[in-house]
Amino acid sequence: MFDITSILGDALSEISIVDIGAMDVGGDTSFQSLLDRGLAHLVGFEPIEEECEKLNQQSADHLTYLPNFVGDGKVHPFYITQAAMSSSLYEPNLPLLGHFQHLEEYMRVVQTAQVQTRRLDEISEVGDVDLLKVDVDGAELDVFRGASRVLKDTLVVQTEVHFVPLYKQAPLFADVDSHLREQGFLFHQFEGHAGRAFKPLMLSNQPYRGFGQWLWADAVYVKSFESFGELAAEKLLNLAVILHEVYRSYDMAALALQHYDALTGCNIQQIYLNRLAGGDTAAA
Repeated sequence: MFDITSILGDALSEISIVDIGAMDVGGDTSFQSLLDRGLAHLVGFEPIEEECEKLNQQSADHLTYLPNFVGDGKVHPFYITQAAMSSSLYEPNLPLLGHFQHLEEYMRVVQTAQVQTRRLDEISEVGDVDLLKVDVDGAELDVFRGASRVLKDTLVVQTEVHFVPLYKQAPLFADVDSHLREQGFLFHQFEGHAGRAFKPLMLSNQPYRGFGQWLWADAVYVKSFESFGELAAEKLLNLAVILHEVYRSYDMAALALQHYDALTGCNIQQIYLNRLAGGDTAAA
């Protein structure tokens, strides 16, 4: 698909991304292309200090990583697990995990520490956010409850959600969904999902693959399309770029451009539609 920025010219401003739970677990993030092309800057949070140091070794001007525990602003135990990426402010639910291949061993607690969390709204390095990504192993709702100011101007949220209680007393998909809808977002799509096989079965002798049971996924939420008319022109362009380049949501990107044209008197949506159809880029 074509690069949407080729039809936007100088009107596009830098996109602001906040990444909570930014540990490098291999592979590119969904928004990596925006960073690689200089279209965005990122403030990331990774509370495990050695992992945060690895991220900061990238030394890129448009990347900043901070070792904060983002949550509800209170002190909590932090459960460090055998696999660092599954460490959480919630205790792993080992009796449930034991039903599945290679989860109980993976998420077994090896150390616990008391940590001070910070509300996202109170962190000065976080300003106006366009894309908010949250992956904190069960504590996502705590992040959102401490981010009402940030969420007010955020355009897109990508968050990990759980469908079964992998962590004790941790909120599930329905809880996160309800809160984000209260904050003016609508569910848009799932960006990948994962599961494990129930013991003793194993799919193709691969312990990390599942059959039918979904355990977690990344859920993408977009500011309600019924409120696009309330967004500033700059935010509408940023939204169109995110939808087009990151999530391949070409129809919703076109809707954002329609509202942009209504505000500015431009004709960007028609140019965009022509490009989607493989036609001329000139305005009709």
